[in-house]
Parts: sequence; C-alpha cells; structure tokens
Amino acid sequence: MGNPYEAIFRVRGTRGFAAAAFVARLPVAMAPIGIVTMLSESRGGYWLAGAVAATFTLANALAAPHISRLVDRFGQFRLLVPTTTVSVLGFALLLSATHRGWPAWALFGAALLAAAMPSISAMVRARWTALFGDRDELNTAFAFESAADELVYIAGASLSVGLSVALFPEAGVLASTIILAVGTIAFVAQRGTEPPLRTEEGEAQRSAILLRPVQLITLAMVFVGAIFATAEVTTVALTRELGRPGAASLIIGVYAVGSFIVGVILGGLHLKAPLHRQLLAAVGALLVTTIPLLLADSVPLLAATVLLSGMAVSPTFITAFGLVARRVAPAALTEGMTWVGTGIGIGMALGAFVSGGVVDNFGARSGFWVSVAAATIALSIVVLGQRRLAGPR
Repeated sequence: MGNPYEAIFRVRGTRGFAAAAFVARLPVAMAPIGIVTMLSESRGGYWLAGAVAATFTLANALAAPHISRLVDRFGQFRLLVPTTTVSVLGFALLLSATHRGWPAWALFGAALLAAAMPSISAMVRARWTALFGDRDELNTAFAFESAADELVYIAGASLSVGLSVALFPEAGVLASTIILAVGTIAFVAQRGTEPPLRTEEGEAQRSAILLRPVQLITLAMVFVGAIFATAEVTTVALTRELGRPGAASLIIGVYAVGSFIVGVILGGLHLKAPLHRQLLAAVGALLVTTIPLLLADSVPLLAATVLLSGMAVSPTFITAFGLVARRVAPAALTEGMTWVGTGIGIGMALGAFVSGGVVDNFGARSGFWVSVAAATIALSIVVLGQRRLAGPR
C-alpha cells in the first residue's frame, strides 16, 4: 500500500496551495496571543489586553462565515484580496494605537477591522474538496489539514510570544500582519486550483447555516471549542498552583502534539464507517479522554492526561469537516466549513470565560469539570442528531 499523503500531493498544484495556506493561517494562532502580550507589556495590565483580544476573536468568528459565503458566490481571488487588505489595515491601526498610546476605544475599533481576516482553513479545504470530491483522498487531505492546524497552533503562538518578549511588545502582531499579507497573496495567486463558482438554483442564495446538519455540527463544535479553552486556562492555573508555572506552555504544546500524531495516522486509514458514526465515536472518545484530567495532581500526570485528551481532537475535526463537505451543496461549501471554525472560536471564548470563573471560585483542578460538562453536551448533540447527520447532500 502506497503512502496516501504522497498520493494527494502528486496532484498538480496541491503542494503550492497547501504550503501557502499553512503560512497564511499562522496569524490565527499568532494574533490573539500577540495582542495579549503586546498590550499587557505596553499598558501594564491584562484586563484590557484580554478584552481587545476577545473582541478580535469573537468578531472574526462571526464575520468569517459571511465572508466565506461571498467567496462561494464570487470566488476566492475576488474576496480574499480586499478582506485581507482591510484586516492588514486594522492590524496596522492596532499597532499604531498601541505604540502611540491612543485611547482604549481606538484599540477596540482597530481589532474589529482586523477581524475581517478570512478563514484560510476553510478556503484550503474547499480546494481539496473541489479536487477529490467524495473519494478516499479527501479524508487524507482533511487529516493533513488537521495536522497542519495543530502545527500552526504550536508554532504560531510560540513565535508570536517569543518575538514580543525578545524584541519589542508589538513584534508578535507585526510579524503576524506581514505573514498574513504574504501568505494570502501566495495562496490566491494560485488560480489553477481555485474552486469553480457554482450557482445551483436555490442553493446559491441560501446560507449554509440554515441547513440542519451544519447547525448541529456548529453547535457541537461550540462545546468542543470550550474543551480546548478550558484545558488551556486550567493548565495555566494548575501548574501555577503546583509551583511549576513555566511548565504550562510545554503542556499546552503536548495537547496539540497528541492531536497531531493521531491526525497523521488517521489520514493513512480508509475507514469504511459512515461519517456520522465516525463523528459519534470521535466525540465519545473526546468525553472519555477528558475524565482522566480530573485526576491530575502533579505536572507529569497533567502532561500525560493532556496528551491523552489531545488524541481525540483531530478525529473530531476531520469528521466534522468531512461531514460538512458531504452535506452542503457545492455553492455553499466554503461557508459551511467556515461555520465549523466559527463554532470552535465561539466555544473557546465562552470556555475561557466560564473556566476562569470556576477556577477562581473552586480551585484550579475544578476547571476540568467544565471540560467534562462540555464534552458531555457535545456528545449529546451528536447522538440526538445522528438521523439528520446521516441524510443525503
């Protein structure tokens, strides 16, 4: 049996757009933590820094599906260039407002403009779908993208924080802005693999979020995103409580490594079970692997349980995107896949807020109860929605 990843990259143009997409989506991980680091160092506090970062994250999560819907109608090249330009201008204003000490309202306004940043993850998955359709290679391509997302998470956040600490407070956001511009230009310049425009009657005007499968998957992803954010917040609090605050970044990285490893392995398998059953199994595993987090009372045990928990992340992502690709009409494909990321983004914002309150009031380890509760709700949604998720495109 040949290497499935070699097979998908034998197709002309795939190496180029996959590499460009990896670079272009680094700001997804770099910008939020870069904003926090930049403002906390320059303004001397975390409340304003966290509020501006949350404004950017939530605004981007809400704007991205609408941008992607326009992409489905007019094409990637015609939409990504202007929206990325607006986002770059927003980041430039945010950098100026920080450096020149402008009032807080200017920071929030700039963050809203920067939130026009398009969802490159959805764009690149739309290209893979246009190439492979319902073939087995699409599962491999989605597994590759899931693994790439984890590498983006690991490399982007570390690069942003490292630059700001080593050079100057604005360095992380500045680098993120340059990478966004260069990566997006490289991506859209590859017109040969851009998905063709589709205008099926009725579907071209209908938003993907009006489809019940997309609603179910997006809602489930809200609670999956809450699991991620809770793991981060609780890990930071627990390592500090255990007297090892420096271990937090390493353990959070381990969470992404577990997901990366399983994602790569899963991409080499051609599972025959229906995707709605695979999603059920993946979210069920997500719940099972969050329970050991409650037992973590030392840094080594915390690292081990976080690694285990991370292993269920990639299967959940791969099957969620795969289901959307098969349940949404081609005319709304990019928008449909963007809603998956929107659900995750909203969940991460809510999860950070809720888990922070739980940690403050009940102790660091109690934060993991939020992960268990979120996983239980996500599994319930997928269980109750099995019939809808199994339906035809």
